[in-house]
Amino acid sequence: MPRVVRVGAAQLGPIARNEPREAVVERLCTLLHAAADDGCEFVVYPEAALTAFFPHWYIEDPRELDAYFEKAMPSGPVNRLFREAAERRVGFYLGYAEAAETANGRHHFNSAILVGRDGSIIGKYRKVHLPGVDHVRPELPFQNLERLYFEVGDLGFPVFDAFGGRIGMAICNDRRWPEVYRLMGLQGVELIALGYNTPLFNPDADQSPELRIFHNELCMQAGAYQNATWVVGVAKAGVEEGVHMMAGSCIIKPTGEIVAQCKTSGDELAIADCDLDACNEGKRSEFDLASNRRPELYGALVETG
Repeated sequence: MPRVVRVGAAQLGPIARNEPREAVVERLCTLLHAAADDGCEFVVYPEAALTAFFPHWYIEDPRELDAYFEKAMPSGPVNRLFREAAERRVGFYLGYAEAAETANGRHHFNSAILVGRDGSIIGKYRKVHLPGVDHVRPELPFQNLERLYFEVGDLGFPVFDAFGGRIGMAICNDRRWPEVYRLMGLQGVELIALGYNTPLFNPDADQSPELRIFHNELCMQAGAYQNATWVVGVAKAGVEEGVHMMAGSCIIKPTGEIVAQCKTSGDELAIADCDLDACNEGKRSEFDLASNRRPELYGALVETG
């Protein structure tokens, strides 16, 4: 019997810098209810889905910066999303800025959680591949200060048993690195949820918007195909505080084919029935990792290469 999970890629339009959490959660719930009405069991939201993408500017006031981070999950207005998702029996992936209190102080991560259909948190991922710099570059039209505001994730690339299959998570720039998909592929991943906030223009490179969009799709399609897994890539899109953000949220089959995609730059759903058993053919043939990989040789190839 096929293991089909109906998935909604819940793209968001821009979030204003002064938009309150309550207003953002209202938008998230609207998308969740629309997904539930269409039979979805799992909804994937973007990276940093609760606020504007604040690394795009330098924030001098520590109180303002602190306000972008979640000290607990769920808390405050976000409780509504958890409650309504549980009532509708819809699980979700949610990206957010995390302030984690530990024995040696507070740490800040670009994080995502996987939430089950009963509203319980199944797992957490913290972004590993932080782009940008840790200092202000005044010559640029906007900043990317992820390395100033966040620490490198410390949870690795776990895969969780959920929604009848093996579910993994990644965030934005992680999608450009083949090892991200492979580390989860080695754990039998069958669906990777991946939120992003990606500018349509790179001030450090001579890249057209069309090339940027091509590369966005290319890396996710390659990761899906080479690891025989579904990939659900979801954007925060539109013009956010003057920064043009990439849209094109999509759901990709284990064959690398895009089967559903958002058409606008606003709040929108792309929906697909993801048969997790569709991963089996690739995992048993071209990408049978256990029989085809030769990790014992890779070090020697690098040394002589």
